[in-house]
Amino acid sequence: MTRPMTKSRFQEELLRIMDRKHHWAWPAFADGTVTVDQLSHHFQQEYRVYVRDFPVFLARIHGNNPPTSIRRMLAENIYEEDTGGLSLGKSHPELFLTMMAGLGLSARDFDAARLLPASRRYRAWLDRVSNNRDWVIGAAALTVFVEGSVKDRAEIVDPSKPKTAEEIETIVQHHPLVKHYGLPVDSMDLIRAHQMVEAGHRHDAYAMVVNHATTQAQQQAVLRCLKKCLTLWLAYRDAVAKICGLKKTSR
Repeated sequence: MTRPMTKSRFQEELLRIMDRKHHWAWPAFADGTVTVDQLSHHFQQEYRVYVRDFPVFLARIHGNNPPTSIRRMLAENIYEEDTGGLSLGKSHPELFLTMMAGLGLSARDFDAARLLPASRRYRAWLDRVSNNRDWVIGAAALTVFVEGSVKDRAEIVDPSKPKTAEEIETIVQHHPLVKHYGLPVDSMDLIRAHQMVEAGHRHDAYAMVVNHATTQAQQQAVLRCLKKCLTLWLAYRDAVAKICGLKKTSR
């Protein structure tokens, strides 16, 4: 029987996958290169793929009856995502649409937006994996992969500390949507809410998975799940780049 990896080795394997969660077109959406019309395609797909229903994904994982400590962690996350009860009193999907309104984009257009084929495939996978009978598989997909980024390794090494109101406002002022597109800072409460509640959040996500995927079979299932998440996410981001008219340049 093959023995499971040590926790440190398993976490390193997770981080190696997350080191690859970067797409060539991503900088264009953060440096003011693309137009608001191009941004609308990007944000509409993000909203329909996972932003609107993220609390639902978490609730499915919670419903698969993880240990009490994990249920509490998930419940707090669901409560914040669906109500903003730990930050600004509004759900994160609602705050997202408020931010989009600051760009002049209508909430109706977001609800009516059609998913691209690659977006549908990624979304279908998130639906499937969040319903996995082994809650730790769903937790890995949603809390490690979807909520995570290529910056996870740095965050694990040096976790973010709680920020003061002044520090949060500085982050808001330097956000690409404010800096490059002139969004009113009053539209940026989603960013404020994230900054208010996410200190140490990445550590919690990795600990949830690393400490509870304890068998070799579970660890391998988690790694296969995250690799598939990455493959589908990259294809999804390729499709968004294409509809925005962006092309990969060779170096």
